[in-house]
Amino acid sequence: MSSVASQEILTRGPESSSLAEEAYAVIRSKIITLELEPGSLISEATLMAKLKFGRTPIREALRLLANEKLVEVFPRRGMFVSNVDVENLAAVSEVRAVLEIKAAELAALRSTKSDRAITLELIKEIDAIKGKPEMRTLIQLDQRIHHHIYECTHNEFLASSLDNYYAHALRIWFLALDQVEELSDAIIEHRALLEAIAANDGKAAAKAMRDHVEGFETTIRKNL
Repeated sequence: MSSVASQEILTRGPESSSLAEEAYAVIRSKIITLELEPGSLISEATLMAKLKFGRTPIREALRLLANEKLVEVFPRRGMFVSNVDVENLAAVSEVRAVLEIKAAELAALRSTKSDRAITLELIKEIDAIKGKPEMRTLIQLDQRIHHHIYECTHNEFLASSLDNYYAHALRIWFLALDQVEELSDAIIEHRALLEAIAANDGKAAAKAMRDHVEGFETTIRKNL
């Protein structure tokens, strides 16, 4: 399991800061990073004790996570963290290939001046990658890049859908993390994508995203 702290995994979700939404963000991160092991039984009492939330926020958070298929509910058996099935990689990649490519194109066409400023800063961060950075740093950067692209579409429905599929892809990534040697190369690949978005080149952005999604699937299959 990766040493990346689950609190550092970005998550979308409702904008307000209610206890239920806070619990949702924390539990979601723990599921994505595999800190809550795939297939494990979920104990509301344990989550309440460890996370210092009441029963109602925990239950509401778990309901939201079940809607995202990150949690599974079985009558008379209980609630479980959903399994990470590598067989689902192709299905997740198929959906991401369609939505992420469209998101990249829209991001290039719809980016505002402030969006572009963030894009250029992300490019600088990629250029600053030297040697073998910590996994934590690389994964944080990957997440920030993808979330930024989703935001640049200015389509909240598309961004929300993509965040869900990205979460499932990230769980598979965490499963293979110890075997993946070229993680920094995968992050550096985002440079061409971000350059295309900054240049408002929708066609180039779509191609760069297609190459990235296909490369992700190839890398994971090679290492699992």
